[in-house]
Amino acid sequence: MKKVRKAVIPAAGLGTRFLPATKAMAKEMLPIVDKPTIQFIVEEALASGIEDILIITGKSKRPIEDHFDSHLELEANLEAKGQHDLLEEIKDTVGLNLFFKRQSYPKGLGDAVLQAKAFVGDEPFVVMLGDDLMVDEVPLTKQLINAYEETHASNIAVMPVPKDQTDKYGVIDPEAKYSDEIYNVRRFVEKPQPEDAPSNLAIIGRYLLTPEIFELLETQERGAGNEVQLTDAIDRLNKTQRVFAKIFNGKRYDVGNKLGYMETIIEYGLTHPDIKNDLKEYLLSIESDLG
Repeated sequence: MKKVRKAVIPAAGLGTRFLPATKAMAKEMLPIVDKPTIQFIVEEALASGIEDILIITGKSKRPIEDHFDSHLELEANLEAKGQHDLLEEIKDTVGLNLFFKRQSYPKGLGDAVLQAKAFVGDEPFVVMLGDDLMVDEVPLTKQLINAYEETHASNIAVMPVPKDQTDKYGVIDPEAKYSDEIYNVRRFVEKPQPEDAPSNLAIIGRYLLTPEIFELLETQERGAGNEVQLTDAIDRLNKTQRVFAKIFNGKRYDVGNKLGYMETIIEYGLTHPDIKNDLKEYLLSIESDLG
């Protein structure tokens, strides 16, 4: 069984839910206090043992590449000022095994993942969506790798969502449990209406897939939203080889919408060593105004 070494991060979306901020700025570069969202995703991959990362970009996404590149003038300035802690933080994002490829046309998540075919080759790989930040003692990507080593098959991360929100997610139709936190799956359904949803277990932005998914993506017809849906290809894959669902019990932050983004900033800020005490005092000071 081949080791899981590669990750694919789709980052080609237009970020329309954050306009006008994303008119000329990559959505993935929006900061959570002082760190862009995509850096959290890359850090999760590295903490999970991933060696090579491909970021699928689009137009106006050049700042993502710049963020993970060296900045000699900035580094020299920090060195001269003796700001060595900041200098080390800057250097931590440089020299990683990062690769970039553009998705020329926004045809959907399935098409974005298809751009990684040559990069992945014949190896299993993970797909990590930038709208979902995951917090757990063991990184979610590592949990999927562990599940792959147990099942020798594709594993998709899922967690319960309110039933009236199933039309925002891919949803699984679970069969009997394979183990305490892993389900066999009868079918995968992309964005079902609540009355049609087979369960409330939603796919949450982390996938571990075998390379056979690419053959299916190449012939996948457009689905929901007139886009090539990764969930539809996974459902087809499940008909020829097992695809499991791994329950995630940690904390998920949805930074793909404005409210979730603001909630993430506040909760992360309350743990940030530079501002946590002042932020807590501020929130307590306005508590009466929120009643």
